[in-house]
Amino acid sequence: MTYFAALLTRTRDQWRAEEADLDECESLSDIGDLLRDWPGDVRLVLVEQDDEYAAVIRLDAEEDDPRAFLSDGHAADAYPIAALVAEDLAEIGGDELEDDEDAPPAHDSAPFGDAEIVEDLGTPSSDLLAMVAHPGTLPVDVLVAICEKAGCGEAFEDLRG
Repeated sequence: MTYFAALLTRTRDQWRAEEADLDECESLSDIGDLLRDWPGDVRLVLVEQDDEYAAVIRLDAEEDDPRAFLSDGHAADAYPIAALVAEDLAEIGGDELEDDEDAPPAHDSAPFGDAEIVEDLGTPSSDLLAMVAHPGTLPVDVLVAICEKAGCGEAFEDLRG
């Protein structure tokens, strides 16, 4: 299971993009620590894996804790990065399977987390939720749209290149 993770930072109006390695991250707080290592007033990690989900993790300069959005709750059942994002979100939207105490948690397929995470960057929460719900829209398409509206589309595409 391969994933693509981009770390995007903005200082004033200048965006910088680097590929992010999340293999050592065990929690959303760990991703926040990774983001703290990069200068910028806006810091994002965008993740896409196997055309199954998109995750957006954000840490602004004035914030202590990262915020996150996950496009599909089911991804937390099968993908470790999605699971670590989901573990720290209060709005998981899933329940433990009641019949089997040893069963892993089952998550709803609905998106969860902070849908307003990129609103100030040009993607209103209603647009974000509509994109992830639209049949045929791939998770990477959602990330590309977010980046284009934020002004970092070229940097993101160059990194994916």
